[in-house]
Amino acid sequence: MDVLAASNFGPGGDLEPDVCWQAVYSRDARFDGRFFAGAVTTRVYCRSICPVPFARPNNIVWFTSAAAAERAGYRPCQRCRAAASPGTPAWLGTSAVVSRALRLIAQGALDNGNIEALADRVGLGPRHLRRLFVEHIGASPSRIAFTRRVHFARNLIEETNLPITELAAYAGFRSIRQFNHAMRTTTGESPTRLRRLRGVAVPAHRPGLLIRLPYRAPFHWTGLLGFLASHAVEGVEVVGSGVYRRTVEIGGVMGVIEVRQDAAERQLAVNLELPSYESLMDVVERVRRMFDLAADPFQIAEQLSRDSMLKSLLAASPGLRVPGIWDGFEAAVRAILGERLADKAPRAALARLVATFGRPVKTSTPGLTHGFPSPQDLAEADLTAANIKRGQAATIRSLARAVLNRDLTFEASMNLEDAIARLRVVRGISRPMADHIAMRAFGEPDAFPAPAGKVPQNSSDWRPWRAYAAMYLWGVAHQLRV
Repeated sequence: MDVLAASNFGPGGDLEPDVCWQAVYSRDARFDGRFFAGAVTTRVYCRSICPVPFARPNNIVWFTSAAAAERAGYRPCQRCRAAASPGTPAWLGTSAVVSRALRLIAQGALDNGNIEALADRVGLGPRHLRRLFVEHIGASPSRIAFTRRVHFARNLIEETNLPITELAAYAGFRSIRQFNHAMRTTTGESPTRLRRLRGVAVPAHRPGLLIRLPYRAPFHWTGLLGFLASHAVEGVEVVGSGVYRRTVEIGGVMGVIEVRQDAAERQLAVNLELPSYESLMDVVERVRRMFDLAADPFQIAEQLSRDSMLKSLLAASPGLRVPGIWDGFEAAVRAILGERLADKAPRAALARLVATFGRPVKTSTPGLTHGFPSPQDLAEADLTAANIKRGQAATIRSLARAVLNRDLTFEASMNLEDAIARLRVVRGISRPMADHIAMRAFGEPDAFPAPAGKVPQNSSDWRPWRAYAAMYLWGVAHQLRV
């Protein structure tokens, strides 16, 4: 077995120095963000791909996450931009509870809440949850949330021309004083000093705000884009020339996002056009989920390649991602109207629904005309005006009312079966529909949206990555190739 197998890199304090050094010497991008090296002499931590020669082995300590390194008093390296690494995979370690909690933190659970509320949402006591985090990640939930805000703010300082006071608020800091203290403590520099260190200002190439989001290679951009193109909703989404564009709504504000790949830098370039950026962290996190940027393709391939059929598919099309969606309610409506993994979206019905009930949007992008209808738009709507079948219309209205009443939410679930159970509270949502929604809206990696009786007998061997196996099988059906 390859000594650099994914299993050698987790959980928590089980990092093996010999294996870490081998990954460092190889400069293999697959291990970027999977662990960090801290130099005892300089108190700086680096990514495994850092171009600067590392200190002597007896002066290096290893950390499983950036938060763990910063908790120990280390600062991110400016040469390798340790704060901009792809980040620890969402399923780091063996704890499903930690995985769910990480997803909730990424959705802002600790921005306005507390550890007790987070623990309750994953079904544990706060002390037990803290212990699991330290065991598997090397830092507490609060430290993870703090590091997330600081790194997000630092990236905005280095990559945008946003005023310091504005980006501090966008990153979730309550005051500029708190922000300045956090940046000095973490980086050793003030925000204004960090901006001066970057050199020339970022050129304003076009309207909007450009954000760069890193990913782990390989990343099958053409496969992901192909899926999005085959399921695009007229008026809401446009896919072409290697670019994905769509209208978005967040906090009552309408805007447009445009996403393209920068393969040379292993990142996605995301252009945001919004009237305001008060919900910027939420917007960026939604884009991350849409394009499955938390995925660790090496770990997924290691598991799925044990199946002889999938092994050849993985070799032919490495790095295929599971496509997410901007809004969970939209995913559910699309599933009710007939969208499935293996079938093309019911484009005519969706186009009618959007044109009739969607909010008109003025954009400079041809083809983007409306936002997808909200629960408020559809809860009491006469959907016959869009020629929607009676049974589907009743299910959509029930869904909208459940969302408005908070009987159904699309936040990270406790597990796949919990997600399915929550969705099936809505009368008319079948198990295959629920699996499809769980895959795209909840980001459930083990959802397998296949009709009853068509689930392969050996699919249990693909756990916990059945959603990725489903994407490879979809790729075969659509003759997907690199």
